Amino acid sequence: MPSWIPDQYLKFKEERTRPCHDLAGRIFVERVRRVADLGCGPGNSTEVLAKRWPDAEFTGVDNAAAMIDTARREQPKHQWIERDIAEWAVAESRLFDVVFSNAALQWVPNHETIMPGLLARTAPNGVLAFQVPANFDAPAHRLMRSMASSAAWLGEVADRVREWHVHDMSYYYDLLAPYCSRIDAWDTEYFQILPDAAAIVEWYRGTGLRPFLDTLPTDTERERFVDQYAEGIRRLYPPRPDGRVLFPFLRRFVIAYKTDEYLE
Repeated sequence: MPSWIPDQYLKFKEERTRPCHDLAGRIFVERVRRVADLGCGPGNSTEVLAKRWPDAEFTGVDNAAAMIDTARREQPKHQWIERDIAEWAVAESRLFDVVFSNAALQWVPNHETIMPGLLARTAPNGVLAFQVPANFDAPAHRLMRSMASSAAWLGEVADRVREWHVHDMSYYYDLLAPYCSRIDAWDTEYFQILPDAAAIVEWYRGTGLRPFLDTLPTDTERERFVDQYAEGIRRLYPPRPDGRVLFPFLRRFVIAYKTDEYLE
């Protein structure tokens, strides 16, 4: 499992939280009393949800102790659970009006079972709403994989990296439609404006690079991998005339409204 560092992750809090705002803003449930935020990280997504539904009860779930510790310290009034999402879906007995996940389910395998499991934790007429990165084939990700499989790193990185689990929209529709009265689904590509190519490297230090770096045995090796990655990023994302870089990032959104006739 990647080692998550709250301060590194939150260097781009505004950019990382923007899709959360977009997803939460399109959820329409008549009465929201209980909300689960899965993969809550340091609580930035839960903070957005609490502003959307200020009278609701919130439970944040994340399997990274450092993230949960930060969330608990910053927002002590909510419930925080350190647990894997798939394990939570089996162990939890309560139903939630909104089961929400912002950029976390790509780390959870077996979506064919996890999605129905999360719907089982959703109250009738409630929603399962999630957003996952859909940019696995973006230049920055292709660079990570090509480096990991290169002669310089083969055997050290490539065969031990944890994979992403993201499917196309038709997969999620076919999987969820039998249990739902309505599904709202869309992709958005965010063109993030960053100060330079080095900022893209810092972005991925907090997320996509973690599985690669965590396979390496020493800080020296990790820094060597990052330095090589930074060289490639500078070539792939040249500066605009004003010196800044455009960093496109595609994300996939699904809001599944559970039917009141759903049978577990």
